[in-house]
Amino acid sequence: MLNFTHDPAAQSWVAAAQSPGCDFTLQNLPFGVFVREGSDEHPRGGVAIGDQVLDLAHLAASGLLVEPARAACCMAADSTLNAFMAMGPESWQPLRHALFKLLSSNTDAATQEKVRACMLPLSQATMKMPVEVRNYTDFYTSQYHAVNVGRVMRPENPLTPNFQWLPIAYHGRASSVVLSGTGFRRPNGQSRPTDNQFPAFGPCRRLDFELEMGFFVGQETKLGEPLSLSQARGRIFGMCLLNDWSARDHQFWEMDPLGPFLGKNFCTSISPWIVSMEALEPYRVAFERPASDPQPLPYLDDATDRASGSFDVHLEVSVQSRQHRAQHLPGDRITATSFRHQYWTIAQMLAQHTIGGCNLRSGDLMGTGTISGPTPDEAGAMVELSVGGTRPVSLPGTGETRHFLEDGDSVTIKGWCEKPGAARIGFGECRGEVLPALDVGAA
Repeated sequence: MLNFTHDPAAQSWVAAAQSPGCDFTLQNLPFGVFVREGSDEHPRGGVAIGDQVLDLAHLAASGLLVEPARAACCMAADSTLNAFMAMGPESWQPLRHALFKLLSSNTDAATQEKVRACMLPLSQATMKMPVEVRNYTDFYTSQYHAVNVGRVMRPENPLTPNFQWLPIAYHGRASSVVLSGTGFRRPNGQSRPTDNQFPAFGPCRRLDFELEMGFFVGQETKLGEPLSLSQARGRIFGMCLLNDWSARDHQFWEMDPLGPFLGKNFCTSISPWIVSMEALEPYRVAFERPASDPQPLPYLDDATDRASGSFDVHLEVSVQSRQHRAQHLPGDRITATSFRHQYWTIAQMLAQHTIGGCNLRSGDLMGTGTISGPTPDEAGAMVELSVGGTRPVSLPGTGETRHFLEDGDSVTIKGWCEKPGAARIGFGECRGEVLPALDVGAA
């Protein structure tokens, strides 16, 4: 529900929060974890506002907060946000509301100075992993993506019969979830046999990105106790950008009959700032299911989710090659779409995750699955854009083309929400660079 923190006319005394295109406006206030650049300080929680990060440890000790916001701030000031996430909405909201008031232009000058003393320029902050990711589950919930990839793998039957009945997912590898800006090596592995009937072994030849969003579990659940759809909505703390890098040649060979393994477990990148669900409220949109499609079973359906279960988040992906960097050029945008096109909502995903009795832990990460739109230029992965590697994807800045990612390519995902009558909020960026594979011989 909307409240005073969503007022699009509200401004901050931090001038940069009003800059055109600013991601970190007063209405956003995303959470992250940072250290002062070049220091050996203990990581601590912070909130982004304009071009500054508000140090929550200093703020908690400043005397500017009263309960229950002060207790929540103390938890959010820790080296990870897990304990703060575990506190639940009754603590998340008082802290957000208190921060909004402290950073609002209506705040008196004396208070502004005290808050300013708790700030650090973002340019002087080194971001750290915002959570200890204990479990990671990646969903597969874009019908456009599923059909596009299905046509590459199974042209005669691109959409599996279960897709329209449940949010499909697999359990990913939490240990290889890394922060934006972390480079990773091209993975080695097996790919499908060719004419000699033996699988090939070596570096991935079809390395891909996946345009996704991530969402984090707030309060934990107990083993054997599933969440209803309405309960699931209240257990989601916030969202980030996510890139689930994929070795397509390895993935397509190994995933029959069980699913992804080495094709997915080598690296997953997330953005450093987590946008709260309360900040996203103005950008909720209806969950739309064509009348001709199967309708969700009762445990995955309710009036609230139908009315406002989806989110309109603008997303784009750019690729910067070595040639771009050598010529001091930015990357080229190769796709853009919206999160509103997903076939399942995040509440449906979380409810499905627990329906068999699986328990959730605070800070568990859920990937939404690749996000693709209805047109060819809204595809969320190279395997779609290049139609399985058969069509080149243009990088006009340098005149290069790509079928899949090459060594030295840097992929950046950006996301933001913007519409008339609401303040812009952004997610920052999620970036990663492909490094050459290790030479492991024939292993």
